[in-house]
Amino acid sequence: MPDLKRSGVLLDVDGTLVDTTYLHTVAWWEALRQADHRVPMAVIHRSIGMGSDKLLDHLLGAERDRDQDDRLRDAHDSLFAGWFERLAPLPGARELLRACAARGLRVVLATSAAEHELAALRKVLDADDVIDTVTSSADAQQSKPAPDILIAALEQAGLDAAEVVFVGDSVWDVAAAGKLDIPCIGLACGGTSRGELAGAGAVAVYDDPAALLAGLAESPIAALR
Repeated sequence: MPDLKRSGVLLDVDGTLVDTTYLHTVAWWEALRQADHRVPMAVIHRSIGMGSDKLLDHLLGAERDRDQDDRLRDAHDSLFAGWFERLAPLPGARELLRACAARGLRVVLATSAAEHELAALRKVLDADDVIDTVTSSADAQQSKPAPDILIAALEQAGLDAAEVVFVGDSVWDVAAAGKLDIPCIGLACGGTSRGELAGAGAVAVYDDPAALLAGLAESPIAALR
């Protein structure tokens, strides 16, 4: 039996399409500092891309006292919300979405951002007319590197894992896609190096959405129908 033709592009949003990775890093650093947890920003940055549940386990240990977790999340959310009006798309993000849609592909934002954050991110992207489906944190029981949000995106878009490519900016994105055998294109614009993304299993790596757009005809997306 021939391989199924892929027919959709799933895309992470934070750090992949919108320039938020370091803002999340600073927001978590300050939220943790307020609770007397001193965690270096470089360590926090390496955790961005996980959901808050796994991020706090990763930074503070799974055996920690979890009584502070809700307060830490609320502090992060409040700090990050202070930048909503200044968020900016990464170079070529909007154009990449439109180019994928012009190829007849379903464009799916596979993000685990909370609903209030997602509204701000979608406003920045200003591409709702070409976006087929959008997920949020409410759609996944577990966050990346678990594949739950990708499973939800596939189900909501009516796609099969054999019909898509995923675009993300972190090793956690690559790991989540790998659990479903979905090829993952890595973008280095979230601050994770090309070598790390490739080493995690990304099938191709580009600097940012603009670079992927420029090389679209030779990228794994070109094989989608």
